[in-house]
Amino acid sequence: MLLAHKELCVCQLMGILGVSSPDFKKPLLLSSAGSLMSGGGKLVFYSVKKTTAPMARKILELLRTELKDTARLREDLRSLTDCHEFQIKTGRCDMKTFLSFMEKQRTKK
Repeated sequence: MLLAHKELCVCQLMGILGVSSPDFKKPLLLSSAGSLMSGGGKLVFYSVKKTTAPMARKILELLRTELKDTARLREDLRSLTDCHEFQIKTGRCDMKTFLSFMEKQRTKK
């Protein structure tokens, strides 16, 4: 659902969701075969494809409807904002920066 709001790189997604690289990359790669697209360059950014297959669009819409008022989505969107502000403040987008962000998020809880 985060990718429906904003294009994000893997390290941003990991920082927002608080998961490590081995736990995260395999599901993301499997998902990218269908409804996600990635851009090239030094960092790979993912977003929801604009030209998603009709069935995938229906599933995404169902998820948006069902999850829109959940505490978890609100928390993740708040973390997305925090992550974006942290990135602006540090002026960096790399794994070290987002490991620092994840540590900051853990100490807040």
